[in-house]
Amino acid sequence: MIARTVIRRGLRLLALALVVVAALAGLLAAALRVQFTGAPAEWAKSTGDDALWLGHMWVDGRRGEADVEGLARRLEATGIKDVYVHSGPFGWDGRLDPAKYPNARNFVQWMHKHLPNVRVSAWLGQSVDNAFDLDDPGARDNVLAGVAAIMEQGYDGVHYNFEPVGDGDTEFLDLLERTRRHTGLLSTSVPQIEPYPGLRLTARAVLGHDKYWSPGFFQQVAARVDQVAVMTYDSGTPARSLYGGHVARQAELALDLTPAGKHLLIGAPAYHDHGLPWLDAAESVAVAAEGARLALTEHGPRPRFGLALYVDFAATEEDWREYMTGWMAVDS
Repeated sequence: MIARTVIRRGLRLLALALVVVAALAGLLAAALRVQFTGAPAEWAKSTGDDALWLGHMWVDGRRGEADVEGLARRLEATGIKDVYVHSGPFGWDGRLDPAKYPNARNFVQWMHKHLPNVRVSAWLGQSVDNAFDLDDPGARDNVLAGVAAIMEQGYDGVHYNFEPVGDGDTEFLDLLERTRRHTGLLSTSVPQIEPYPGLRLTARAVLGHDKYWSPGFFQQVAARVDQVAVMTYDSGTPARSLYGGHVARQAELALDLTPAGKHLLIGAPAYHDHGLPWLDAAESVAVAAEGARLALTEHGPRPRFGLALYVDFAATEEDWREYMTGWMAVDS
């Protein structure tokens, strides 16, 4: 009898918990849907401060000058001012093997020749949830040595992408500060900002790591770099309207939090392998562009604000069309 009572109470508590979770999910969905309403202003579009992530084939010898000429034809009519070319990753000890980028010097020279107004940054990083440890001073020293060496190839800057970096990670802040001695242009990809209070800890409990950064830590990182790119993709939202609201919310927060004078980029998903069909359907360049435009309209004109397309080797002609019509040359 006692056992049955305990079981019934347990089931009632479980049912109540499920109801609470469903209610909170519904409130979050409603909030995101409201974010994706209204009409963006005509002026809210590219001002020529956009970026593009490039794959590793550009620096490992698989691409030549003719390919760079083709890339130049693609980019010359766009607002893309920065490219981040994958030139790593770092080893588990933080070392960067020069054998990973044998064609880097040529690539940078070709880019400067055919796209003289586009800056080329080395996209460097590593997964930090396995053997690589940013908390290890020796690993950070090795990272900095690798940065110093790769900058000798002629790059204009360094673009970091370490994932996942936890909220409040002071060792990451230390790395950013110390990287300054090696490059005049420093940028980093960052995870999404906590959209509403309580979601960071909830997501951390489920995932085992921070999916979101707190607004305060985002500000600390943005203050230490020249460019910050918010990775709004892989949001987990199952509908276009929810993803659009998610991007609008992320851009809204980032616009308010990014210090004046810094270059803010909103990541747009030019890839199609999320793993689940409805996620591929929900996230797109077009929806990201509209979400960014809505946030910019609400905020007001902002210098050095743009979209960052991820990633060149997965982008389709439709992705490029959506970028050109939805962000570059928006119809009134």
